[in-house]
Amino acid sequence: MNIGFVGLGKLGLPVAVAIDSKGHNVVGFDIDSKVRDYLKKGEIPYREEGLHELLVNHRVGWCDTVADVVAQSDLIFVAIQTPHQEQYEGITPLPEDRADFDYSHLTRAIHVIANTCADQKVKRTVAVISTCLPGTFDREIKPLLNEYVSYVYTPQFIAMGTVVHDYLNPEFNLVGVDDIDAAEQLGEFYYTMNDAVCVRTDIKTAEGIKVSYNTWITAKTVIANAWGELCERTGMNFDDMLKAWSLSDRRLISTRYMDAGMSDGGGCHPRDNIALSWLANEVEMSHNIWEDLMAAREDYEAWHAACASFMAKEIDLPLVLLGTAFKPETDIETGSPAMLMANILRSYGTQFLHVNDLSPLPPAVYFIATKNKRYKFYEFPPGSIVLDPFGYIPDRDGVMVRRMGRR
Repeated sequence: MNIGFVGLGKLGLPVAVAIDSKGHNVVGFDIDSKVRDYLKKGEIPYREEGLHELLVNHRVGWCDTVADVVAQSDLIFVAIQTPHQEQYEGITPLPEDRADFDYSHLTRAIHVIANTCADQKVKRTVAVISTCLPGTFDREIKPLLNEYVSYVYTPQFIAMGTVVHDYLNPEFNLVGVDDIDAAEQLGEFYYTMNDAVCVRTDIKTAEGIKVSYNTWITAKTVIANAWGELCERTGMNFDDMLKAWSLSDRRLISTRYMDAGMSDGGGCHPRDNIALSWLANEVEMSHNIWEDLMAAREDYEAWHAACASFMAKEIDLPLVLLGTAFKPETDIETGSPAMLMANILRSYGTQFLHVNDLSPLPPAVYFIATKNKRYKFYEFPPGSIVLDPFGYIPDRDGVMVRRMGRR
C-alpha cells in the first residue's frame, strides 16, 4: 500500500519506519528539513528503542512538499503535534487556569492537505494519529475538509522511547469513523501490520478513548504513590503490598469496576476510604487522595440526583428510584450509592418514591439506582422516562429509555 506521512517528528518518524519495515511504500514530509538528513544517514540524535536498527535498511522516501506526499500516497497519516504550553505539561505546579491543546499546527496541515487534494482532484484517506480532546474533529477539523478527503481518527497508544515496539505490538487498533470506506481501508492496512482487534467507534468517542487511556495510567500511578507514601509514614512494606495487588486479577487487574453506573458501596469501600482520609490527615500525608475519592463519589451521585430531579420537574411526572441496595440481587443497603442519592434528593427538597419493586407501575420518571436483573423486564407504562446509568434497560414502545453516557 502507498502510505504518506505529514509530520515525521518523534512520533511520526518511528511509526513511518515501522510501517516501512512491513513492506509498504512509505513517503513523508516534515517542516524540519533535518529529518531528511536523519533518513539519508540512517541516524537520529535521540534515543528511540528499535528505531536505529530499522533505519539501517529503511526505504522511507523524503518529499519536499505536502503536494508530493498527496500525489504519491493512497493513505496519508498525519502525525502533527498538538502541544500544550509549558505550564500545562506537568513540569510546573498546576496553574489556576486551564486550556485545551494547541491545534494550530494540526489544522494548518489538514487545510493544506485538503486543498492539495482538491487542486490535484484526487481523493485521499487522511488518518490523524495526534492526540485531541473529544469534540476536536467536529469543531476544528471537519470544517476544513472537502469532497476529496475521507477522514479517520486513529491515535496511537505508545510511549515515547518505545514507539516502534508499541506500534507493531498494539493491544488494539482504534478507528474513529467519519467515512465508512476510509475506515475499511484503514482496517485493511492494520490487517497487514498486526493481529490486534480493530475497535471501531465514532470520532468523538475515539478522541475520548485516547485520552481516557492516559488518565487511567495517571489514576493508577497516583493511588500507588499514595500508598507508597503511607507505607513510609506508617512503617508498612510497599513491596509486599504490590505483591498482593499483583495477584488480585479478579477485581483489581481486570475490567471489573470499569463500567459506568452508580458509585461503589457496601460495608467496606466507603467506610475504608473515609477512615483512610482521617489517617492521611493524622500522618500529614502530602495529599489526601482518599478524601478526593469520597468527594468525587458524592459529587457523582449529586449529578445523578440533579438529572433525575430536573427531568421529573421538566415533564411534570413523579420520580421513582428503583433499587436501594449497594449491588444487584441483595438487600444490603450499607454504604449504598442508591441511598446516598436518595439522601441528596431529600436535601434538595425533591419529592420521590424509593422502592425495590412497585406494582402497578404508574407513568413516571424511573431512575435505576441498583442494577437488578428484573428491571430489564419491567413493563414501564407509555409516557414514562427511564434513566439508566448502567445502560442495560432495553427499549420500550412509548417509553424514553435514556442509557446515560451511551449512544
